[in-house]
Amino acid sequence: MDKTKQYIAMIGGVLGALLLFFQSLGFQLDWFNENTINSFINFLTALVPLVFALYGVYKNQYLVTKKATKQEKALKEQGLK
Repeated sequence: MDKTKQYIAMIGGVLGALLLFFQSLGFQLDWFNENTINSFINFLTALVPLVFALYGVYKNQYLVTKKATKQEKALKEQGLK
């Protein structure tokens, strides 16, 4: 998770550098400013753990794939579940 936060921070840094670069050229977009960059970084910071959690739930769901269904049946036959 720490690496993910580092990547998100790197994305924020790149967007901040682009903002400064565009401002130095005198090119300014109303929607591309510090507030939108911070909002986007906050969105990513919230989205990434949600994606990891949903992926974990998906991978631990035994009835999703055929292989998992066979495994579930085998465990029940052996009395392990």
